[in-house]
Amino acid sequence: MKNMFFVLLFFSVMNVFPQNTDSIFSGNIYFDSQIAFENTINKYEINIKEKGEKSVFLSALLSFALPGAGEFYAESFWKAGLFFAVEVASIATGIIYNNKGNDQTAFFENYADERWSVAKYAKWTYDNRLSDEQKLNYQNLFYDVQKTQVNWAVLNNMEREVDGYSHSLAPYGDQQYYEMIGKYSQFNTGWDDFDLSNTTYAYPEPVTSHFNYYSGLRGTANDYYGIAQTAVVVIVANHLLSALDAAWTTSNYNKSIQISAEIDRIILANQRIYYPKLNLQFNF
Repeated sequence: MKNMFFVLLFFSVMNVFPQNTDSIFSGNIYFDSQIAFENTINKYEINIKEKGEKSVFLSALLSFALPGAGEFYAESFWKAGLFFAVEVASIATGIIYNNKGNDQTAFFENYADERWSVAKYAKWTYDNRLSDEQKLNYQNLFYDVQKTQVNWAVLNNMEREVDGYSHSLAPYGDQQYYEMIGKYSQFNTGWDDFDLSNTTYAYPEPVTSHFNYYSGLRGTANDYYGIAQTAVVVIVANHLLSALDAAWTTSNYNKSIQISAEIDRIILANQRIYYPKLNLQFNF
């Protein structure tokens, strides 16, 4: 703590005292200053208000709960506005792009339901990728004679036996189901624009245009979700950074100048001389 004392000696006080004290002045400035001060000291107060310290912990807690709140508490208003603006922008971005991702997901799932058929994929695989001996093991691949309803467990067993197939199709409606049919060329044969006369199709032959288009739809949805996830990361980071900054800002606030004042006196030639003392205190 460093204290700086500024001593101001006021010898000319006649013009600040009530006029009805003229009769007691002696003409000696030392005596008169003493008499005047003693007659008026109870009538004047020195009102220099010190700046109170603020809680560093509270400011950090406030900003962790709501970015910018701790800075506002520490009276750093421009930083409070900055952190709060980042929070609002990040939340808005996250909500907007998450909704976009949901809408895009619903769109590409509907597209897949209309244009990709597990029955077509299963039938082509059974007809073209199994030996006659293997086919005997999967005669119950379909529940119906029309071969439109697939026994999923049998399908997965068949996929594991086919050379060149790297995946077993996830259950219908799962997120992995919609990912697989537009990601792995193994499932290309289920798209409605695949030519069933192509009985020799095998990876890595080109996929159909609907396969490619569907993959692009999924990619767009993933991009939207990626932006939303980034916004969430920014929100979390904003809370942490604002809390740290609020603690630092409040600490600096508490290091500001504190001012106090008092009335002191000195003895000169056996005379009491009163003077104001201004105390400036710096906290480092």
